[in-house]
Amino acid sequence: MFSTTVTVRGYECDANGHVNHAVYHQYGEHGRTETLRDLGIEIADLTNAGLGPVILETTVRFLAELRAGDEVDVLLDLRFGQGKTFRMDIELRRGDVVAATITGTMGLLDHTTRRLVADPRGRLQALASPAGAQLLDDSPEK
Repeated sequence: MFSTTVTVRGYECDANGHVNHAVYHQYGEHGRTETLRDLGIEIADLTNAGLGPVILETTVRFLAELRAGDEVDVLLDLRFGQGKTFRMDIELRRGDVVAATITGTMGLLDHTTRRLVADPRGRLQALASPAGAQLLDDSPEK
């Protein structure tokens, strides 16, 4: 499991004083980018390899309010199977409270063919640091 922390900014809140629903997706995206960095992969590395991460589906469950100034832990779990897609499951936590869960199906897009690559875990492992490649190898099946 990977994690990072964000602080809720005032402009992310709506008229009700809590985080706007679309911002939860941005927190998830921040978690996905930071997870790649934890694996030793920068977005430029993916671009140079002719690849890009794509989100095929996401579902958010809103469970508790997040408000300006809250510290939010973004916890992310990768799950790979045998196909072209993989899962990224995210929890947004304020302390011990789960504020939201985000389930997502993702893939790696080949920029030349405009199709998903067959082995996203293997392609990410090839770009990752040695420690990151091992973490990907240890990721549970979806």
